[in-house]
Amino acid sequence: MTPERDLIRVFCLSRVNGEKMEFYDDEKNVNDYIKMAEGFDGRDLIKILQKYLPSGASLLELGMGPGVDLEMLSEQYNVTGSDNSQVFLDRFSKIQPSIKTLKLDAQHIQCDQKYDCIYSNKVLHHFTDDVLGDSLRQQMECLSDGGILFHTFWQGEGDETMHGMYFNYQSIKNLTAIIADMYEVLEMMSYREMEEDDSLYVVLRKI
Repeated sequence: MTPERDLIRVFCLSRVNGEKMEFYDDEKNVNDYIKMAEGFDGRDLIKILQKYLPSGASLLELGMGPGVDLEMLSEQYNVTGSDNSQVFLDRFSKIQPSIKTLKLDAQHIQCDQKYDCIYSNKVLHHFTDDVLGDSLRQQMECLSDGGILFHTFWQGEGDETMHGMYFNYQSIKNLTAIIADMYEVLEMMSYREMEEDDSLYVVLRKI
């Protein structure tokens, strides 16, 4: 495991974790994250999403951070970004005032509208399996009929605490068990972010 990968994982972790959110209430930490994450985005993942989600569909991103993926998603979809850091939200709104954003905790999701898709890129990996299952059930309530989820995770086994923050690695087998009968699995595959097969994505449809 490379030091760079460790740092990216720590930075990505706390974007939606309410207990750790103070880290990204600090503008210096936000700026450090943005520098650290340069060159990493969901461009290839969005190409996969486009196979399942038609242009013009409504989409909510969880844990948008600086909004790199959100801007790309906005080229195809009617997007709403969300994060639990007001600093991230305020910064993005100054750059892209026309894109709607919400202050939202991905663990306890409450939506005023239904979306055709909920998307996150390396955001839900800090949840225990039980909390992840609860979040997925709550996300279902925010999806329109036949709506889909697109989420990515660090792939592996077990969990650990790094720099005081919790990581829960996911495998295809474990994610399948968590999803159970909540969603139809459209696609679940490993991919490379920094190292071979270090990540996986899942595309789910509301049953």
